Amino acid sequence: MSITSDIIRGHTETIILSHLVEKDSYGYEINKAIKEKTNNKYELKEATLYSAFRRLEQASLITSYWGDETTGARRRYYSITQLGLEALEKNKEDWNEAKNLIDKLINGGN
Repeated sequence: MSITSDIIRGHTETIILSHLVEKDSYGYEINKAIKEKTNNKYELKEATLYSAFRRLEQASLITSYWGDETTGARRRYYSITQLGLEALEKNKEDWNEAKNLIDKLINGGN
């Protein structure tokens, strides 16, 4: 079974923020980690990923900087801010509440 985008839609930014808690990263690396964590059942489209980066940066939840690679193309790295950490914790609380409510609605209330 593959994970449908309908289930994950709306959580892209939270997924990105949770990855950036671990370390600063760039788009390809984040998408690769998502694929690995989901056993290749889910990946973000490039347009979705970079649109989310723009929204997160405009909201001051992340910052970006250019890496100093000596070989290959320069990479734009993203880093979570303190505001981003706070937003991530709130999003996790919201997710857990929604998950519990949906579980009760689907599985009969207990």
